[in-house]
Amino acid sequence: MNALPPVGGAQAAWLLVRLRLRRLVNLATVSRRPAKAGKRAATAGKRRGRWIVSLVVAVLMTLAFTHMSHQILVNLQCELTPATACGAQVGIDDRERVVGAELLEAPFSPELTAGVTMELTLLWLVALLVPLASRELAQPDWDLEWLVTLPVGRSALLWARVLERTVTNPTGLLVLWPATVATAWHTGMRWSAPLAAVAATLALLAQAAVLRTLVDTGLRLAMPPSRLRNLQAAISIVSMPLMYLVISLATGNGALTLGWARAWPAWTQWTPPGVVLLWLDARTLPAALALFGAMALVTALVLWAGIALLARQLAGGVVAASSRETARTAGRADTLDRLPGTPLQRRELRLLGRDRSFLVQSLVVPVVIIGSQVFFSGRMQAFAELGQDQALLASIAFGLGSYVLLLSAFQTINTEGQSLWMLYTFPGTLERMLAEKARLWGLLALVYPAAVFALGLAFAPALDGHMIMHLAARIGLVAIGIPVFALIAVALGVWASDPLATEPGARIRPTYVYLYSLLASAYGYALYTDEWAHRLSVVVLVIGLALALWQKARDHLPYLLDPGAAAPPRVSAVDGMAAALLFFVVQAIAFALLHDGDGPPALSELAIALAIAGAVVYGVARLVYWRMRTAGVPVLRHGSIGGAVATGIVCALPAIAAGLLWMVAVRRYGIELPRPDRDFALPLLFAIACVAAPLFEEFIFRGLLFGGLRRSLPPAAAMAASAALFAVVHPPLSMVPVFALGLCAAYAYQRNQGLLAAVVTHAVYNAAIIAAQS
Repeated sequence: MNALPPVGGAQAAWLLVRLRLRRLVNLATVSRRPAKAGKRAATAGKRRGRWIVSLVVAVLMTLAFTHMSHQILVNLQCELTPATACGAQVGIDDRERVVGAELLEAPFSPELTAGVTMELTLLWLVALLVPLASRELAQPDWDLEWLVTLPVGRSALLWARVLERTVTNPTGLLVLWPATVATAWHTGMRWSAPLAAVAATLALLAQAAVLRTLVDTGLRLAMPPSRLRNLQAAISIVSMPLMYLVISLATGNGALTLGWARAWPAWTQWTPPGVVLLWLDARTLPAALALFGAMALVTALVLWAGIALLARQLAGGVVAASSRETARTAGRADTLDRLPGTPLQRRELRLLGRDRSFLVQSLVVPVVIIGSQVFFSGRMQAFAELGQDQALLASIAFGLGSYVLLLSAFQTINTEGQSLWMLYTFPGTLERMLAEKARLWGLLALVYPAAVFALGLAFAPALDGHMIMHLAARIGLVAIGIPVFALIAVALGVWASDPLATEPGARIRPTYVYLYSLLASAYGYALYTDEWAHRLSVVVLVIGLALALWQKARDHLPYLLDPGAAAPPRVSAVDGMAAALLFFVVQAIAFALLHDGDGPPALSELAIALAIAGAVVYGVARLVYWRMRTAGVPVLRHGSIGGAVATGIVCALPAIAAGLLWMVAVRRYGIELPRPDRDFALPLLFAIACVAAPLFEEFIFRGLLFGGLRRSLPPAAAMAASAALFAVVHPPLSMVPVFALGLCAAYAYQRNQGLLAAVVTHAVYNAAIIAAQS
């Protein structure tokens, strides 16, 4: 067989850069290749369009980092420059204007130059260390052991490697380009600032690329994979506080980091980040040309020296003699086998112990993140106050536990990797095995809140009975929330994961990470509020959402290993939860627009708001189901109309009795209930409350929510869950009778298998309650 002809250095660099860029684009935009038309009739193909989400996320993150860099410049100018007109007495808007004028008028002061040099140096270290902390350090994929098989000379290969890592460092581009753009803008470059920032960023990334290649190549040659994983975990811990150190400069309360900026040595302006800053701050053309030449010279010298050292490193070859894993002793396995739990849970612990990077990411990184925020914000001295603020204590406890779940339980499917198919061969359902993993991670995550509460109680002053009661309530909320969010994390991880992806970065879709974070922050509201009704609403909604997401994940499990299939569209509890949440938001907005004044709401206002919300949600759901051709959409009539009406009337009687008893009990304690508005026509109120509202609400809460939940729960449990969700989207004063109505309407729907019976139950109940109120 003829040997391949050698490839030129420029051609090799171009090919490697194109290959790497293509892989990055695929990671960000492509999920799986869709099946060809006509090849798959039974199941729908997986949807595309991830590039839209990736583009939106990239733009938002770039804007956020640019704004952060601008705030850092403003804070450093106000805090470090002695002759600034910016002071504490200047308002925020005037502060921005004063700093902008000062930075544009004259070159940076020596103190500001030192502070910005520190910022660029820290960001440059982030651009160097974060890629080093990736899984590539301990894996043979995309390293020189296979690149040297290409028909390229060693010197050209090394230059191509450095160039490829220069332009394909997304972390470096994300943190350095906004910082240099903000700096160039304030030095007077204005609309040429983005181009100047590109040159400055590429100069810094090129030097980071050659240092990264030197480090990881040397480490691969010197260490076995097991030690590389340990080192990779250590690098990931070191790199994260650097980013929070920079962020603290933008918040304005980082007294510790501002002190470091004041003491930053002046000689660092001749380091690569310092030279870049001097060029960006050059105010005349001769100075700009001279400093640009200095920046280019420094970059060229670092690259030349790095390539020379790389060639020396690789003089004996690129395959390390110690690259194979060594045998492991059975001592640890025997110890793990004696732990409580199922065999699958013990296996999860064993895998966690072997993967140092995953171990650190799951159990250490959350502590590092919280600790970095407290330390660099200068609040460490006020840590003793933690025990006095129970809401803050509970939010930190829950935040730490939920962050552990995000980095662990969320990855349940991904940790299986290419061996996921083996779980399908076990004598048990994959759903049950995932539930065991969720219980394990929920238990591990509870350790962190327990430690936070113990620490807070150690610093807390003497607690009276009232404080103990509130603290116990918040501890209970966290104890409920962590297991529920373990279930949510595993369920979202099923949707968010692509276990067949060869690249670790492609195995998680960031959209679901943001969704999980949003849900966790919403649960934090229950920890801060003292209103029992609001706490109950949040807890019930989160539990219902966990059940719905778990059902959706269960439907998705049979299609995980199929590269081109997805579960067919079918009504599920997630649809009901989404409709219920939308109903809650729309009715709140409608009521806010209808209600005038601070007095108690009128019954007509509540009825109209609920009817508007029901109509909006009903129309949206019907449109979506029609467009997607969804199966299992609830029907209004099943069987005879007379039978449905009779069932509805009979089921309404217990609900009416519960509602009337509740009204008597409430009035006995002097609580005023909403009454019909005298200016509002009573027939119109009856039409809204007894026709429109029952029709729309029963479609949402019985047809979608109860109908979806009963696919996963026994009928009684599904009735209770749907009734609880139905109750919490109503005003707090009516939660108890509405819960009874939800049970009766769900029973009517279960008996008749059509919405008409539930609608009649709801309508008769509303008519009786309005009549009693009138």
